Amino acid sequence: MDPLATLLDEARKELPDAVRLRRRIHRNPELGLVLPDTQRAVLEALEGLGLEVATGGATSAVVATVRGVRPGRTLLLRADMDALPMEEQSGLEFASQHAGRMHACGHDAHVAMLAGAARLLARRRAELAGTVKLLFQPGEEGFAGARVLIEEGLLEREPRVDAAFAIHVDSTLPVGRVALRPGPILAAGDVLSIDVSGRGGHASMPHLAADPIPVACEIVSALQSFVTRRINAFDPVVITVSRIQAGTTSNVIPASASLLGTIRCVSEATRTAAHEGVRRVAAGVAAAHGLEAKVHIIPGYPVTVNDAGFAGFASGVAGDLLGAGGVIEMPAPVMGAEDFSYVLERVPGALVFLGARPAGAEPAPLHSNRMVIDEDAMAAGIALHAAVSMRWLGGAA
Repeated sequence: MDPLATLLDEARKELPDAVRLRRRIHRNPELGLVLPDTQRAVLEALEGLGLEVATGGATSAVVATVRGVRPGRTLLLRADMDALPMEEQSGLEFASQHAGRMHACGHDAHVAMLAGAARLLARRRAELAGTVKLLFQPGEEGFAGARVLIEEGLLEREPRVDAAFAIHVDSTLPVGRVALRPGPILAAGDVLSIDVSGRGGHASMPHLAADPIPVACEIVSALQSFVTRRINAFDPVVITVSRIQAGTTSNVIPASASLLGTIRCVSEATRTAAHEGVRRVAAGVAAAHGLEAKVHIIPGYPVTVNDAGFAGFASGVAGDLLGAGGVIEMPAPVMGAEDFSYVLERVPGALVFLGARPAGAEPAPLHSNRMVIDEDAMAAGIALHAAVSMRWLGGAA
């Protein structure tokens, strides 16, 4: 029998435990860098496997090490663990028990899949020429947990990491499909805020004031024109203003208005151009009306860039594992952002998307309060983690 087919069969046997772990974490979502209950669930899932397990530092991360019987390279497998600050409306019987917290990005499934892969790899040490480090990582959702762990020595600590691989579920992609691409696969994500300063006055006499609200609205429109007229359509930028705040009541022109939004880019060159353009447009529009606009940009996660060689390797493994039609090459990046980008800046590797669309329903996207997945899809994720490890470390698979 094809060893990859055997691996997938083994993963299906691990699915009940993976479902239980995923539901346990889903019921009790935690935010940020310190996730004590999630960490406890991971440690319990790894008990009895004979792995080297490390915790500590500034986060609730867990790093489990599987050492092969022969020396060789070291591969890092990552699963993020944290949830999002939002109210769940999925209707699941195991929905979040905590108001304002929800696993809406599939990190609960990521943890369950990597824990399942740990069991497969632990049984196959004799086939490994090298080491697999299994990273259960907090703080992906805006807290840069990967960067914190890298600063603590994650990649340099012996045995040093030579490459890295991560799986992200996709609730809109069919089950049994893996989607990926070489090069940029996710965008850089920066926070944009603009403060427009005017002069307040009576709403019935705007000529005696300097109204910041129409200027703020004009800046929003001008930013969209800037994107379409000054940015190369084949190296895209998304600028979204998602909040405008100004004023206190109906008959007062406020003295200021504030805008909040995001800038998404898939190359560092265009990222720089976008930052410069936003500052120029905002200042110019405000100056045309005799007002002042101050732009503040908080750099977020960098572009997530798949190494071309490793992406091709992972695509081949996924194709062998899932069969004809199992791999989709993405025509363009996703404009979301990922802190796995910090890892891929330092070592070659790849992130892939795993189809988990539930049958018979209109799928809700990631970060929706209605997001659900088909849990059967986790078997393919468990097997893919293990298969990539076995192949890359020269094992029998």
